[in-house]
Parts: sequence; C-alpha cells; structure tokens
Amino acid sequence: MSAYAIANLFPPARLDDEVLTYMERIGATLDPYGGRFLVHGAPERDVREGEWPGALVIIGFPSMDAARSWYDSEAYQELAPLRARHMKGAVVLIDAVPPGYDAAETAARLREAQQNAA
Repeated sequence: MSAYAIANLFPPARLDDEVLTYMERIGATLDPYGGRFLVHGAPERDVREGEWPGALVIIGFPSMDAARSWYDSEAYQELAPLRARHMKGAVVLIDAVPPGYDAAETAARLREAQQNAA
C-alpha cells in the first residue's frame, strides 16, 4: 500500500544556500526507495476553507517501509539539517487508505464506538 511523506514548511523570504543545496540533492535520496515528488511547494493554490500557511510538500512511496527507510537513511539524514536549520515546519509519514476505502464505513464505526462509550 502506498505511503506519503508530507511536510508543511515555512520558508523564509530569501532561501539560504543550504536550502537550495538540499533541494538540489534530495531527489537522489528518494530514488533508491521509489520516492517521487507529488507536490513541491505548490505556489499556486486555491484555499477554499480556513488558512493555509506554508509550503506543502508531498512525496509518494510504494510502502510505509520504503518511506521510513528513506527518511532514516544515512543519505537523507545527512541532508535534512540543511533544510531544518532554515525552515520551520512539520514532516509526517502516513499510509494511504486501502483500496475500496469508504468514509461512511469509518463514520459508522466511530458512531458505534461513541455510542458504546456513552
């Protein structure tokens, strides 16, 4: 099942040279794990509800194991501080929903659990 590395980053007005170096080199760290950028910064966005500060980055992986292996790899861990020193933000690794996922079924389970807890 697919997994994703998702980051909401807050770049400074002027990108430090280390951040640009990070951007130049991150692709090579993804390749061995089947990772690829799905969204990178998305400067054009249409916010329909609430506020959306920061820059969204989504990297797709073939599995959660691949995503974890990439993030924990020596190659990425050597590179990550180049970004982290200059950009605040959050990074999460998350599984995709399984094939055939139905939000209504999830709602029904949650509704039942709440009723049983009451």
